[in-house]
Amino acid sequence: MNEFFLLFLNNLLPIFLAAGAGFLLVKVLKINPLPLSRVTFYIFSPCLIFSLLTHTNLESGDIARSILFAGVLMGVVGFFAWITAKSLKFDRTTLSAVLLTTMFMNAGNYGLPLALFAFGKEALGYASIYFITMAIFLYTAGIIIASLGSTSLVESLKNLVKIPVIYALLLAVIIMFSGWQVPLFLDRTITLLGDASIPTMLVLLGMQLTNVRLAGLSAPLALAVVMRLLVSPAIALLLVSIFGMTAPASQVSVTYAAMPSAVFNTVLATEYNVKPSFVTAVVFITTILSPLSLTPLLAYLGA
Repeated sequence: MNEFFLLFLNNLLPIFLAAGAGFLLVKVLKINPLPLSRVTFYIFSPCLIFSLLTHTNLESGDIARSILFAGVLMGVVGFFAWITAKSLKFDRTTLSAVLLTTMFMNAGNYGLPLALFAFGKEALGYASIYFITMAIFLYTAGIIIASLGSTSLVESLKNLVKIPVIYALLLAVIIMFSGWQVPLFLDRTITLLGDASIPTMLVLLGMQLTNVRLAGLSAPLALAVVMRLLVSPAIALLLVSIFGMTAPASQVSVTYAAMPSAVFNTVLATEYNVKPSFVTAVVFITTILSPLSLTPLLAYLGA
């Protein structure tokens, strides 16, 4: 029990305290989180991804394996959620909301700092790959799911040009494989901005959670919470052995599978009117309950 308490104290509590500061900031000073969200989205996050990838020792095979793992995990989790939801005879809109909240986890403002705290700087390289992969899937498959088929695949793919981290990824890959060196002044500037990303993401997480409105407990809500916090990491534990992953890749992969539902799901749900109150309730509940599942999981993974 003492080991679990220390794991929570050192790895999870700092995240919730930083997020709590953002939550209080909105409640007390009524600050709009949108400007900070845009600064993080367009500047801090791309700089973090670029910095991590250009300073990483990851081989191309490690990167490809991590991307494939993330895609397979989301697909398998989505399949089991779909099967269960269909067997419970959920309506089409509820089914869409359940898929959104179970397939897409909080890979940025929760996953990145947790990977750093629990497994160290080296793990951030793998975590950044999941962050990018999640962004790609969220802006393609996520939009298709949220729109219930009303948005074409072509239109969904066009949204990729709006994601700054994609350009950071492409530029970093070019530099990695060309052997070019980033000028020191530019490298230090990008690293400085990237270092601001994680604390800003944590504050932003708390600010965004002030918009959550809880709906009544129901079978869809229970399904989404169980799938996201329990079933998904169980599937990941099986997949890491199939993929032949070792630490820290396996540790990050399983930990990311147990992340709460992505905050951005609430944006998609609101935009496409896919039960936004339900989706925000899942985001809030999975975030609050996540320490109960993540703490023993981190202990098992040797954090």
